[in-house]
Amino acid sequence: MYRMHLSGVGMTEADLMEESSGTEHLLRRTGMCFRGGKKSCLNHLLTATSPAVISINRGGGNTKGVLEAVSKRAKELSIGKVLIATCSGRTAFEALKILDKDIKIIAVSHVTGYAKPDFQELEEKDRGELESHGVKVLTCQHAFGGVGRGVRNKLDTYQVDEIMAHTLRVFGQGVKVAIEVTLMAADAGLVRTDEDVISVGGTAQGVDSALVLKPANSARFFDLKVREVICKPAIF
Repeated sequence: MYRMHLSGVGMTEADLMEESSGTEHLLRRTGMCFRGGKKSCLNHLLTATSPAVISINRGGGNTKGVLEAVSKRAKELSIGKVLIATCSGRTAFEALKILDKDIKIIAVSHVTGYAKPDFQELEEKDRGELESHGVKVLTCQHAFGGVGRGVRNKLDTYQVDEIMAHTLRVFGQGVKVAIEVTLMAADAGLVRTDEDVISVGGTAQGVDSALVLKPANSARFFDLKVREVICKPAIF
């Protein structure tokens, strides 16, 4: 069982102290408060060395810290593939800068038509540049938002796929995304179901969550296993 490392990915200690109510709640929940008060608790958590990292807030401000944590953990576990959820391609380009060169990056975009009909958020020039650097770019139906979303949009009735998505969001949007893109990559044959990967997701922009996973095809969803939570937001 990991001791939690409250690194405040992308944040300073001063930023963490400002999140007083949320931080105190988290410290109580993890059972790591002790004499010396909140400041002492934070100092202890900031210097912990376990792989489990909790960022205080969701969102893209965590991107650099999350990718650094992913790079470190991939090396420790000898994991060769990292999945990056990306809309514009910006996070995938950031991953190219931070991750070790021997790690194979798979960038998973929004489906064409997500924002509006016939529109793809990842521009062709950026897709081409990513591919020129060895990144595999996947665009396909979302595992938790395909035909079922069409039924909901037409008939105002939720289907199983979106119910699963809402359930996974109790861990945060980024965790749900990380699981979803792993299913999509397995269905596309870009990852094996017998080799662990790291999958990275976020909330709106950038990334704030990363998981070590045993992939599965979407038709065998319950064979997917979350091995580790490398990082996720505490407040979302």
